[in-house]
Amino acid sequence: MIYLYTKAVHIIFVVCWMAALFYMPRLFIYHQEAKDKSQLEFDILHKQFTLMERRLWWVIATPAMYLVIASALTLLYLNPGLLKMGWMHFKLLFVVGLIFYHFKSQQMMFQLARKELKWSSSQLRLWNEVATIILFAIVFLVVLKSTINWIFGLVGLLSLAIVLMLLIKLYKRYRMKGNKKLE
Repeated sequence: MIYLYTKAVHIIFVVCWMAALFYMPRLFIYHQEAKDKSQLEFDILHKQFTLMERRLWWVIATPAMYLVIASALTLLYLNPGLLKMGWMHFKLLFVVGLIFYHFKSQQMMFQLARKELKWSSSQLRLWNEVATIILFAIVFLVVLKSTINWIFGLVGLLSLAIVLMLLIKLYKRYRMKGNKKLE
């Protein structure tokens, strides 16, 4: 019974963590694009985005990540046989990648607050998709579990990444055309 309660807590906080990881780069994009505004507008937006980013990070993203890790360790303790399964090794590898993504995003948040982030909004849009790709990999691994299915899942994941990059480029062109019409 404790295993199932722990698993439910794990899933709930994975959703919370992922929601924060999906939203944070969007805030970064808007924060970075605020530099294109007048100095007065930028100063106001910078202050507001910095506040929003910090609240999201310290109230939702970081506590959720630690609760995901704690519940995962509890699940592995309660069912150590999971560590003998190949798919779990790959899943844990992707989770380590997600934790790296988390702390890299935190670093970016600090750089934005200090007005030092050098990434363009296009680069941030690509960064925004990294968490999506990692999430797809983790979910496919957990659901499919077998190597052959995982290979097909990986091919699908790479295809998804390519499609996302193309869509981002198309969206950028669409936005550029829209901005020209406004001039």
